[in-house]
Amino acid sequence: MGAPSPDWDVARIVAHLETLDSPENREGMARYGIATDRTYGVPVTVLRPLGRAIGRDHERALELWETGSREARLLAAFTADRKRLTSEQAWRWAADFDSWDVVDGVADVFADTDAWRDLIDRFAADEREFVRRTAFAMIAWAAVHRKKEPDATFLGLLSLIEDHASDERNFVRKAVSWALRSIGKRSLSLHGPALALAERLSSSQDKAERWVGKDAVKELTSEKTIARLKARSGK
Repeated sequence: MGAPSPDWDVARIVAHLETLDSPENREGMARYGIATDRTYGVPVTVLRPLGRAIGRDHERALELWETGSREARLLAAFTADRKRLTSEQAWRWAADFDSWDVVDGVADVFADTDAWRDLIDRFAADEREFVRRTAFAMIAWAAVHRKKEPDATFLGLLSLIEDHASDERNFVRKAVSWALRSIGKRSLSLHGPALALAERLSSSQDKAERWVGKDAVKELTSEKTIARLKARSGK
């Protein structure tokens, strides 16, 4: 991607976002549990192309984040330099999380940083709902995008998933299931251990663990998932 246009400074970006304000979209987002007190209602399908148009600029991304709107923060993530995003910056951003959609958009970026593995442990240990969700959203994204990472890394993350599967908070348990399913779909070698954990959780006496397990078992045993894994492995 080429150098960003100097015309796209923070003030211009925020002004542009204001022109896209949509009360109707905000109402729709609220129905999906998205926090709407600081959003213009701009969908991600609009924000991602906008991010590509304005280009990467790490310092500007940090400034965008501080403006506080959902859209500005997602654009900050989309246009930050992932190699320059430090653990301290990631931690500061995570402390501001107040909506699952921002978590999931930013977690994709966090999962591509050099400090991703350490950040997962730190976020999982945090008691705040959206910070903990970040850990498991990162695992889910990493399982898909970190192609060169050894499967052993993700095998080791199953214990973290098991440790937090009993977190009954909605946005955490959904991310825990997402992480478990993503690991199980990464490769045939990971499918077995992930499914075994899912089946164990599905028979738990704990309500949250049982929900996570059943949700994961459903997808990991589907014909579509099995066929995709076999095709990928050449079997």
